[in-house]
Amino acid sequence: MSASNRLTIMGTRHVAAAGHYLAAHAAFEILEAGGNAVDAGVAAGIAIDVLQTDKVNFGGVAPQIIYTAKDKQVHCIDGLGVWPKAITPDYFQKKFGGKIPPGVERCVVPAAPDAWMTALSRFGTMSFGEVASAAIRFASEGFPVYPLLSQFIETHRQDYERWPSSAKVFLPKGKIPQVGEIFVQAELGRTLKFLADEERKVARKKGRKAGLKAARDAFYKGDIAREISRFIEKEGGTMRFEDFADFGVKLEPTVHTRFEGIDLHACGPWSQGPTLPMTLNILKGYDLRAIGHNTADYVHLLAEATKLTYSDRHNYFGDPAFVKVPIAGLMSEKYAAWQRTRIRMDAACPGMPRYGDPRTLTEMDNRCMPPPQGSEAPGPGDTSYLCVIDRHGNAMSCTPSDGSDQTPIIPGVGILCSGRGTQSWADPSHPSSVAPGKRPRLTPNPALAFKNGKAYMPFGTPGGDVQTQAMLQVFLNVNVFGMSAQDAIEAPRFSTYSFPGSFEPHKYYPGRLYLESRIDQSVSDKLAGRGHDVRAWPDYTWLAGAVCAIVNDTKNGVMHGGADPRRPAYVLGW
Repeated sequence: MSASNRLTIMGTRHVAAAGHYLAAHAAFEILEAGGNAVDAGVAAGIAIDVLQTDKVNFGGVAPQIIYTAKDKQVHCIDGLGVWPKAITPDYFQKKFGGKIPPGVERCVVPAAPDAWMTALSRFGTMSFGEVASAAIRFASEGFPVYPLLSQFIETHRQDYERWPSSAKVFLPKGKIPQVGEIFVQAELGRTLKFLADEERKVARKKGRKAGLKAARDAFYKGDIAREISRFIEKEGGTMRFEDFADFGVKLEPTVHTRFEGIDLHACGPWSQGPTLPMTLNILKGYDLRAIGHNTADYVHLLAEATKLTYSDRHNYFGDPAFVKVPIAGLMSEKYAAWQRTRIRMDAACPGMPRYGDPRTLTEMDNRCMPPPQGSEAPGPGDTSYLCVIDRHGNAMSCTPSDGSDQTPIIPGVGILCSGRGTQSWADPSHPSSVAPGKRPRLTPNPALAFKNGKAYMPFGTPGGDVQTQAMLQVFLNVNVFGMSAQDAIEAPRFSTYSFPGSFEPHKYYPGRLYLESRIDQSVSDKLAGRGHDVRAWPDYTWLAGAVCAIVNDTKNGVMHGGADPRRPAYVLGW
């Protein structure tokens, strides 16, 4: 008997899951029209840029892992912008006392447009105009406001009121959009339509890829880049037109591990992606089935293993073009075995443990540690997610992001300029410090698992620092405890915050552990007895992430899709 509130959706031809139900529908329409997984994934992603514009933006980030079945290759597009050339490593120390303030000062180059165009050009079959048609309609004609959107705008009303251009979009006529009202983003609709028109002009004569390049150039080398950079300069930021014109997304290697016959691929250390396979490597040494799902020992073990990998994240991870990340050592079985010796099952580490040296297997003193926080609750992260598997076996896993409450909407353009600089550090000694042309360390991190050489499980979630923790739990729910995709997603979750957060001002909550209230009180009591600072989350809280996943049963030729009811996520299959 299923314990979930929704059915696992099954399909034999194609399945698409996304952070908003209309985005899943946009992807499904593309699949039904003959598009492949990448065409559909980009359609869902651009739709999410419109539908979840409180937490995601067309001017934001869009990291992707793509599998092309024909050549059996895994590809990773970073979808992440870089700091402007005018930034110096000590810029925020000199000008803002070591803080990275809200507003245009934290802007990096928007990467999502190039990421969408690159995915379509290299791996898709359709035009930007075709896959963006649903998003253009949602922006221009509007869509019904859903509860989480209205709640978020109400909570962040003062943030939106800082900039008239943001208030115009998110507080139409000075009011908070109510559930069921139509939410229109006319300027965003015009921008998306302009890109499609520029593509069409060129594609008629020179073909699809030339058209995609024209659309990309219209954004990065034309009026849009000029408009954005002009506004940022006027507001006192460092971004200039040349930063747009010289930008391009990167194709990056994935990191991967093998767990119970499954090959898991994650994004590299320019993101927090490696923490997922690193934590799985630690957990390989335990009989998780015998420990039992969501028992006190299980929650404790996963939380303590996460603390270890997040300590390495904090002390090592950054843009590999600027810092040396010992990723091979961190991913080694030898290092994972040593990490296991550092976990005490009878007592929680009181804060974030010291990080490890994978060469010498010794503990190192943590650096750049912020002061511990008091009793306040950690803030949520932004982001959404989407995944697709098509009839050919191609797969796409993508985590688009960039919230709209900390940077202004650009007047006349209708998008923001990625505020992902919030995930950098003002301290030049930190591996994710600020530098010209450097990428911040990104929380969004899609994953894609394989079994028997075929795409098996694309999955991911929003949630900031909760992301890889929620992903880990869902992955284990499916592959250790045998849950269906939907049951695995709806099962109660937990998360530690015992590390410096990824978002400025990088708050630190030593020992803090949140549990959804469906986890038995006796478990909470036992964890508190081991030294965890246990706090209760309400059931099905959106703070615990919103995982979407597809589990591909290649033996029977059936794909099983799940989507998280904690947010307006949905899945469709055929």
